[in-house]
Amino acid sequence: MKKPTILIVDDSKPILCLLKVVLGKKFDVFAATDGFQAMNWLIEGNRPDVIISDLEMPNINGIELIDFVCNSSYYDKLPVLVLSGSGENEIRERCGDLHIADYITKPFDPAELLEKVNKALNQDEEACKRSSLTL
Repeated sequence: MKKPTILIVDDSKPILCLLKVVLGKKFDVFAATDGFQAMNWLIEGNRPDVIISDLEMPNINGIELIDFVCNSSYYDKLPVLVLSGSGENEIRERCGDLHIADYITKPFDPAELLEKVNKALNQDEEACKRSSLTL
């Protein structure tokens, strides 16, 4: 059985390493150091099951990346988790109307991160089941 794919986007190498360790046992993980690298990976035709993105990054920031994903007919249903050093209320304000599955604040609890990733994956599966029932 194929592991779900997680795209993690963060400009902090220690955070990327930690996320790879925490998520790598259960998921296939692709890491990008900014939104530009993540967009290139997506444009190449790759499709993750969940995206985890920081907001503050060089080149293309997390909000621009999430806006790209949300406005793409190919990626708009992907669950996006925001991982940020900002508080949840500030993240909600900054992200506005963008579709965010959940928020994780840094520093994060690895168990909570896994729980939120699994929840996002399950919500995505349920949405797929519901949409196939209405066809």
